[in-house]
Amino acid sequence: MRRKQEAARRGLLAALRADLWSTAADSLPRMRGPRPLARLPHVLVVLYALVLGLFPDGEGIDPTVPLLATAQAATLVAAMFRPLPAFWASLAVVLAGARTGMTYLPQTLTFPWMVEPGARLPRFQHADPVAFPWTGSGIFLHAGVLFLLALRVRPRAAAETLAISVLAAAACVVLLPEQTGGTPVLAVPVYAFAVASGMMTRLLRTTRTRLEAQEELTAEERAHRTLLQERSRIARELHDVVAHHMSVISIQAQVAPHLVRDPPDELRDNLAGIRENAVEALTELRRILGVLRTEDSAKDGQAPQPTLDRLGELLANVRGAGVALTEEIAGEPRPLAPGVELSAFRIVQEALSNAMRHAPGAAVTLRLRYRPDALTIRVVNAAPAKPVTAPGGGHGLPGMRERAAMLGGDLVAGPTPDGGYEVSAFLPAGPSGKGDESAP
Repeated sequence: MRRKQEAARRGLLAALRADLWSTAADSLPRMRGPRPLARLPHVLVVLYALVLGLFPDGEGIDPTVPLLATAQAATLVAAMFRPLPAFWASLAVVLAGARTGMTYLPQTLTFPWMVEPGARLPRFQHADPVAFPWTGSGIFLHAGVLFLLALRVRPRAAAETLAISVLAAAACVVLLPEQTGGTPVLAVPVYAFAVASGMMTRLLRTTRTRLEAQEELTAEERAHRTLLQERSRIARELHDVVAHHMSVISIQAQVAPHLVRDPPDELRDNLAGIRENAVEALTELRRILGVLRTEDSAKDGQAPQPTLDRLGELLANVRGAGVALTEEIAGEPRPLAPGVELSAFRIVQEALSNAMRHAPGAAVTLRLRYRPDALTIRVVNAAPAKPVTAPGGGHGLPGMRERAAMLGGDLVAGPTPDGGYEVSAFLPAGPSGKGDESAP
């Protein structure tokens, strides 16, 4: 039993030492907001210390009281940087002042209209003398130290400092009854309120910091998920385009022997090998990417992938939304590779959507130019006629750049000198649709 008690005592002392004995610097956090206001809490603490330290309450003050008040005000300022050493210094001032620093507190205030004409005007009627730590300035200076400490340390350590302060006040009541007059009892609720306020403020600050960190993490995860969804859609479209061509190759390889009279065995074997490889590649492609089609088919309704043939429907929908849209096509329109057609349609669709969201009321111009070796797209909107309310920072531009890069092309976007915005894409496309057939 004795060993257990000794171990418990040592454990308690070790815990108290770990909680309450540290000289490490722990500065008071700056206030959030504009930079000039960042140091406002520090300024307020210094003013608080100056007012209570330089003007301690009471009349007929003992010569040691100003020194004690100044010392305790200094511990309050020090608590902004090293709260635990400042607490012990403030507690030492409290104990020293309880023994030596005597002063008089005003009991009642006599106003001029309460005195007969010609009589001397007394300022105060005094009560019994009381030690400095139990005056208003002494109590609130030590309470300020407890508050600043509770802002930076764990709740258990703050509760321990409150218990030590209450025990010190109780010891003064018991050992020095003639110098206290019961006033330490008034200090206890002030100390408790200061510690509770500091703990609650620390809890709110910690909770807000964690919430902001969680919101930032959630925003990053949402952005990452959005980008993955866009890439998944591109991969699904890649699957559709490549699967189509592999199926065509397989069918052509199967039909080709029937188009030749008495085809040689070597031709039959080669065509059979082509068909076998095409079917195997198609099976492997569907195994890897087919799940994307399954997951997204419910959302997309199994609709065929759009091409530039459906560009008129898209432009009609945009004009129906009230956008002043101008369409300019240069060169001779021709069928392009399915991947080029699909990517061009998606880029135009995303660029027009961005213009509608981020430049409400602005006129938009779409220019398509069919070149012998490429297709160029240019979507330009004027400066917005209405305030922009849609948030930026999405993944439309990264998705468009990825589509252009997969085709070996390029896409640039940026503001125009007149306050508008421009998206320009260059998509390689061979003559008569002989471009990159495998690109999405």
